Amino acid sequence: MIGVFDSGFGGLTILKDIRRLLPEYDYMYLGDNARTPYGTRSFDVVYAYTLEAVSYLFSHGCSLIVLACNTASAKALRTIQQNDLARLVPLFPDGLPQKRVLGIIRPTVEAVGALTRTGHIGVLATQGTVDSLSYPLEIKKINPDIVVSQQACPMWVPLVENAEFDLPGADYFVDKYLRQLLAQDPLIDTVLLGCTHYPLLVNKIRSSLDTLTRDNGQPVSVLTQGDIVARSLKDYLFRHPEIESSCTKGGSCLYLTTESEQKFRCSASVFMDEDIDVHHIDL
Repeated sequence: MIGVFDSGFGGLTILKDIRRLLPEYDYMYLGDNARTPYGTRSFDVVYAYTLEAVSYLFSHGCSLIVLACNTASAKALRTIQQNDLARLVPLFPDGLPQKRVLGIIRPTVEAVGALTRTGHIGVLATQGTVDSLSYPLEIKKINPDIVVSQQACPMWVPLVENAEFDLPGADYFVDKYLRQLLAQDPLIDTVLLGCTHYPLLVNKIRSSLDTLTRDNGQPVSVLTQGDIVARSLKDYLFRHPEIESSCTKGGSCLYLTTESEQKFRCSASVFMDEDIDVHHIDL
């Protein structure tokens, strides 16, 4: 199976787009809902939690894992790739691991540079992702001339998980963080949603940006991650037939949570258009 891991529910927005583009594969989604949120936790704790999840998915039949969590991608991916893969899984004759772990920051960064006209980009994310500096650092590696501003949006995840994202009360917090971002750099013309919960707020975000930038005549594009990650995964599988051939193709999806099954099923309905069968696990 292809494993998709997130600290909670946000990764479901990534899984949804992956399954839309690549419906033939089998998937296993794991949400560490009992220990969410990861965004406010230290690097060491996020790494430890993510490694436990990756180890579980590998040991339960996953050959490829996507960390569909910006915080886990920022704080744990590189260490797991460099220090843990060789210990966790067998190696091919060429010394490369027979199983792989991918993140969602790199493919997002590779896409964002082609969209900006002014060379000024804004990143909206959790405090943990902002503090990691992962997006500015990765963007600079590929596009050193791009100016990156970041804004943490601590109220957006609670709004989504409490199904308040489409109600009038959310407008205040959407406007608040967008004003703070644009105050850092009025030349921003592309905004990246660096948290997988935020696509559920995208209509309000676009509406607010239209209002806030109406007078300066500078339209702002809003970039979500799901489609980018899905297309990047499709390309990865094409370029790595040795991994692709190990992925089963039955069109199934198994959902796992470290919280109660009923609670996950209820909250997941905010993100999914279908009823799901979920099972509790312990990490």
